[in-house]
Amino acid sequence: MAFDYKKEYKEFYMPKNKPGIIEIPKMNYIAVRGKGNPNEENGEYKNSIGLLYGIAFTIKMSYKGTHKIEGFFEYVVPPLEGLWWQENTRGLDYARKEDMHFISMIRLPDFVTREDFEWAVQEATKKKKQDFSKVEFFPYDEGLCVQCMHIGSYDDEPATVDLMHD
Repeated sequence: MAFDYKKEYKEFYMPKNKPGIIEIPKMNYIAVRGKGNPNEENGEYKNSIGLLYGIAFTIKMSYKGTHKIEGFFEYVVPPLEGLWWQENTRGLDYARKEDMHFISMIRLPDFVTREDFEWAVQEATKKKKQDFSKVEFFPYDEGLCVQCMHIGSYDDEPATVDLMHD
C-alpha cells in the first residue's frame, strides 16, 4: 500500500474547520512562483499547477524507469499548497486578485534530493516537450502557524482568514 501523507500526517493536511496552532517542521517542496488572479483561465496560477504535477508525477513514477532514487518508497503525491500575498498591502485585498503573488508548492518525500529533482525537471522536459524551468526545489521551514480548513470559493476566504487572525 502506498504511503499517504494526508493520512500519516493528519495534523498538517487535515486541519479542523476551526483555527488551531501548529508547529510545521522544515520540509522540501517543488514550487512555482507567480502573480495574478487565481481564477483566471489559462492564467499563471493555473499553469503553475500543471508544471508542479508534471514534476511530482515524474518523481513518483521514477521507480518504473532507469533513474533509481535511494530510499524510494511508493507514495501518494501530497496535496497542493500555496503561499499568497500582495505587495504593500496588509492582509489580502480580494477585490485586487490580479495583484496577488503566490508560491504554489507540493511537498517532496524526504528521500528526494536536489539532484533527483534536477533529473525530474530534465526528464519531464524531454518527455512532455514542455518548459519546466520555472519549477524550483524549495526547502521551507514554516514554523509556528495558525491553520484552518476553508471549504468554499476563493471569494469566501476572507471570513476564514479573519477567524484565523482572531
